[in-house]
Amino acid sequence: MSMKTLGWVLSFAGLGLAAACAHKSATAPGPNSGVGSDIHQPAAGEEHVQTYDLHRTGKPDVWVYSVTTQDASGRPVERRVRKEADLNGDGRVDIVYFFDADGQVTKETLDLDYDGKVDDTLYFEKGKKVRSEKDLDGDGRVDTWSYYDGEEKLVRKERDVKGTGKVDYWEYWENGAIDRIGEDLDGDGQVDRWTKGSEAPATAGK
Repeated sequence: MSMKTLGWVLSFAGLGLAAACAHKSATAPGPNSGVGSDIHQPAAGEEHVQTYDLHRTGKPDVWVYSVTTQDASGRPVERRVRKEADLNGDGRVDIVYFFDADGQVTKETLDLDYDGKVDDTLYFEKGKKVRSEKDLDGDGRVDTWSYYDGEEKLVRKERDVKGTGKVDYWEYWENGAIDRIGEDLDGDGQVDRWTKGSEAPATAGK
């Protein structure tokens, strides 16, 4: 993704909008994020969709889905539940935002390589990013999990390096840098070797 496109993503999403513990997962954590699935989901029966042409190209590049609910007085109101956007103008959805009843983003799904499939899912609580799940090798399965604190700073990253479906690599971050790295060498889900962040290879964290 180019810096120009990335800047558009950050602007459009309004970004800027788990504590680190000795966590040793035997299996990959987190709920199904939809990684590998089609990023665009057709409107459900009760959803209404509005389209917008923000790039003025003559074709839609933003789709907003809403449902009809009632306010406190019982009057019908439209509540936004999902927003999709086409970032590169190819007519396909590249990023999707999901909203709760209060209008806050609860989840974002992204197609980073523009193949129509979800590669990255971000989760939010009370408007703050708390977790992301990525498919870095493109096999349709989550292989990297990142966890953020209340200020949206990265505190822990977990990876399935060997592709076994189990976390076998842990990074713990402090003050924007890797503090220590744990590795599972025998596949039992437990850390067998610790490395200080200052001793980590240059590729660590990627």
